[in-house]
Amino acid sequence: AEARSMESLEKQLICPICLEMFSKPVVILPCQHNLCRKCANDVFQASNPLWQSRGSSAVPSGGRFRCPSCRHEVVLDRHGVYGLQRNLLVENIIDIYKQESARPLHNKAEQHLMCEEHEDERINIYCLRCEVPTCSLCKVFGAHKDCEVAPLPAVYQRQKVGVLEALGGPGVPEQLLSCLSPPSQSELSDGIAMLVAGNDRIQAIITQMEEICHTIEENGRRQKQHVGLRFDALYGILEERKKELLQSIAAEQETKLQRVRGLIRQYGDHLEASSKLVESAIQAMEEPQMAVYLQVLDHTAPGVCLPCRITDMSKASMSSRPEPGYENMDHFSINVDYVAEMLRTIEFQTGA
Repeated sequence: AEARSMESLEKQLICPICLEMFSKPVVILPCQHNLCRKCANDVFQASNPLWQSRGSSAVPSGGRFRCPSCRHEVVLDRHGVYGLQRNLLVENIIDIYKQESARPLHNKAEQHLMCEEHEDERINIYCLRCEVPTCSLCKVFGAHKDCEVAPLPAVYQRQKVGVLEALGGPGVPEQLLSCLSPPSQSELSDGIAMLVAGNDRIQAIITQMEEICHTIEENGRRQKQHVGLRFDALYGILEERKKELLQSIAAEQETKLQRVRGLIRQYGDHLEASSKLVESAIQAMEEPQMAVYLQVLDHTAPGVCLPCRITDMSKASMSSRPEPGYENMDHFSINVDYVAEMLRTIEFQTGA
């Protein structure tokens, strides 16, 4: 009875996202449901992919997502998930539960694994020929007396290591075992998954191009400093030429930045439209009225029905990118050594 009570309590302390016990800190949503803060932040980031990447230099304006338990819409301020209130009561309950769970309940449960043939005997060995766990009396007098057996803990550890090695090594988390057979998806769910995956790729491209912009700016500043140091040694004689080269660098820098920023805006607009389409698809899946749902999925209206729009959006070409080395501006390097050598030969002319 105590074990069942602890199991029932544990079910109440499971996060609906990671399906594990809530981890500190636990946040409480406006609908009174609880989530791990990390899980809440993951759901929030998935529903608001532009929250950090676009306009990162400005103060974020918040966002929204739906509670995974009741689908209630949660609206967050500019602090995001960190603006939610912590549920200290649940955290204290988890601490108490972990202390109670430290007692050897699992060992007691194992003691009740008794042999079907010999009710008073525990199952403590493993028959290697029949590949079944059994008890000592079955080995001495029963069906497995002529079989080769091994201690049950040794077989358990060997089988567990074999499974982990097959999955990629002993470092594979056990949660991976529950993910080996993902559930099938409907046509609309497949489209949503495809769009979400496309959004992740587009987000990675935007981040890469933002880094390219940063590199272009850094290279431009470095080249300006290089040119400036060279021409400062020549004072006013080469000042005009220095200005012309600096203007050339600035012009090419601006041209490249305008092109890359234009691509960023293009990818950003596509990402925003795709995100809205994902939200529309989710809302369609939640539509309780069958007539309205079927009207949204009307395949007789090409380009208008929701699956058509999803297909068109997923097939949209987003292949324009700066070519490799586009951010390089090393061709603005100059060599003024021969000019400096010429200047060193200048001498004062003595009057007659």
